[in-house]
Amino acid sequence: SGNYYNQGEIRKKELEQSCCVLGIPASDVTVIDHRDLPDDPAVEWDPQLLATLVLKHIEAKSINLVVTFDAGGVSGHANHISLYTAVRYNVCKLLWVPPWAGCRVLVLESVNLCRKYISFLDVLISCLLPRDALFILTEEETEQAKRAMRCHRSQLLWFRQLYLLFSRYLVVNSLRLL
Repeated sequence: SGNYYNQGEIRKKELEQSCCVLGIPASDVTVIDHRDLPDDPAVEWDPQLLATLVLKHIEAKSINLVVTFDAGGVSGHANHISLYTAVRYNVCKLLWVPPWAGCRVLVLESVNLCRKYISFLDVLISCLLPRDALFILTEEETEQAKRAMRCHRSQLLWFRQLYLLFSRYLVVNSLRLL
């Protein structure tokens, strides 16, 4: 639920506002508040528990595409890495079984610090490297993503302000099939 620093309720509201900016209806947003899944960048979550919760969500919403972090978690955040591990577990063990058959999984590529903060200059590099999918945002989409991120006021520390200015993830995202 994003309760790091006891800001869970604030961060839930910020998530709702951010999703609204992105055109995602509140009915499509699920916030999990589970005592064994604390919002803590140093805690690795139980992949089987998380895999079960993710799978229930996939089934309940009839999801056919999942986009998640890769093994690097983009920022090295333990919770992000745990999510990748859980989704990978689902793909390897469960998603081939109906009703989940046909659900594809794309993982967002973690890049080194230099590439992460060269903004639109990473487009050329990303175009030259192998990947399964490449998303290049328009200027309008980039501005929309920035507006959505600004909704997360409680998390906009100085380094995230730099992220808004220089991150390649607000311009280009390379993904691979899991």
